[in-house]
Amino acid sequence: MHTLADRIDAVLPQTQCEQCGFHGCRPYAEAIAAGAAPINRCPPGGKTGIDILAALLGVPALALDPTHGVEKPRLLARIIEADCIGCTKCIAACPVDAIIGSGKLMHTVIANDCTGCELCVPACPVDCIVLEPMPATQLDIEHADHARTHFNRREARLDSLRQAHEHELAGRKTATAMSPVEAALARARARKQEGSP
Repeated sequence: MHTLADRIDAVLPQTQCEQCGFHGCRPYAEAIAAGAAPINRCPPGGKTGIDILAALLGVPALALDPTHGVEKPRLLARIIEADCIGCTKCIAACPVDAIIGSGKLMHTVIANDCTGCELCVPACPVDCIVLEPMPATQLDIEHADHARTHFNRREARLDSLRQAHEHELAGRKTATAMSPVEAALARARARKQEGSP
């Protein structure tokens, strides 16, 4: 059974742009469902999105809150590859992993995965990202579902990395509190539990 937040999230554009003031569409949907946020904070959804949310919730439609941006055509990011310095800042900023590349190497945008969030633009220190019109075919529910999946996978991956880092730091703190012999024994036990020789 779908919750109210699920139904709200299903009609949001899934740009994950954070213009609404929340870290992605799902947290915004949850805030709307809880009555903690109004329905008019999503510039990518615009008037049509607000009208859909109003009908879904049985509330009056509101004008888009201009403090969260203005409604405009959705755009795709494109990296001017000759100008890219490979800093990876755009990769870190992209909420749906639509930018690929590696440190000190050129990056590129997977156009079909780009949501038009524009978060990569201010992250780029050399202004090598341009915005181009998003094809109308990319504004459908299938692309929104695809973006939601990519966003959720990225969030899960980043959460896993954070937990691993915290675990490693906790292990280091424990190891520094032990004598060298105790620390060596603890490492040996840990390797044995992991199945390492």
